[in-house]
Amino acid sequence: MVLPRVLTLAGSDSGGGAGIQADLKTFSSYQTYGMSVITALTAQNTVGVQGVYHVPADFVAAQIDSVVSDIGVDAAKTGMLADAAVVETAAERISHWNICPLIVDPVMVAKSGDRLLAASAVDAVVQQLLPLTTVLTPNISEAEMLLQREIVHLDDMLEAAEQLRELGPEAVVVKGGHLSGDRAVDVYCDGQRTETLSSQRERTSNTHGTGCTFASAIAAGMAHGWGPLTAVRSAKKFVTRAIQSALPLGSGHGPTNHHVSPGWPAGNEED
Repeated sequence: MVLPRVLTLAGSDSGGGAGIQADLKTFSSYQTYGMSVITALTAQNTVGVQGVYHVPADFVAAQIDSVVSDIGVDAAKTGMLADAAVVETAAERISHWNICPLIVDPVMVAKSGDRLLAASAVDAVVQQLLPLTTVLTPNISEAEMLLQREIVHLDDMLEAAEQLRELGPEAVVVKGGHLSGDRAVDVYCDGQRTETLSSQRERTSNTHGTGCTFASAIAAGMAHGWGPLTAVRSAKKFVTRAIQSALPLGSGHGPTNHHVSPGWPAGNEED
């Protein structure tokens, strides 16, 4: 049996709800073969991040080279890249190996408020990583940081998605989970079409790792050969189901349940 090969470049979450751990669980749920490049180690639980150890950039490069040169990659996603040196190294090796499709989750701040990307690294993300990106998946706060503007309403999200595409990604999904309202609305834009994806908002605090899970599901879908919009729609369904059956662990933001069924696309679904 040959499974699509999906690579995650991200930080390790010792609590298991986000980062590398969430990515690999998602890849398994999507029946793909998951591989990892660890960019940082965190001492982390549902309450917050108690410590971060940054993996040296040259070792990040060594991990990428080791996996790609032997096993190969059908799709990849990036999560926490921590600092400018790691961003630049990841971008250089991704370009060298022509890793595509590439899903970029521009992880900057944890749900607890802890900063996960150095301020000095934001420019490196914009200038070096976004031009290599197939699908960019920022939440409202991350989109605001990337564009240096405020996003308050759906119209702002629509405009932000178009502006972010101008920075290089082929497609952008601005996630609206942080906005108020009974519906969780995301905006997808690929230059040819703009579409809103809506689901019922679940009233729960157990949403740790939703961004990692969403981006990983897109990567897994695209590794199966789905187009970007089909993969995004599937990922939206998967994350919604994962939140609906979230695990009440810890005393803070508990993790979602990665063992739910993926949102497999219908046979007539097209991008």
